[in-house]
Amino acid sequence: MIISNTQEIPGKSIIQFFGVVTGSTVRAKHIGRDIMAGLKNVVGGELTQYTELLSEARGEAIRRMSHQAEEMGANAIVNVRFATSSVAQGAAELFAYGTAVTVE
Repeated sequence: MIISNTQEIPGKSIIQFFGVVTGSTVRAKHIGRDIMAGLKNVVGGELTQYTELLSEARGEAIRRMSHQAEEMGANAIVNVRFATSSVAQGAAELFAYGTAVTVE
């Protein structure tokens, strides 16, 4: 599956559009990560536990979006975007969306 945040893929021609595909995951904060993040806020530095959490969430959202595109018969997704939203206290959704297409 070719995934691009642009409207087209260089060197490829879009021959069929399937429509919007999505993938999302909701992740909750972990108490251990919160304690370490609180300490980092005092001394400064990257919150690596949250960086890892968001990286995992993006990966899962992309996998789910790609699976939906494959089921439609697409071999690429263009114009991919990400959004986040708070769904409950301590939990957030990471949402990926794009347009499923066939390219050659």
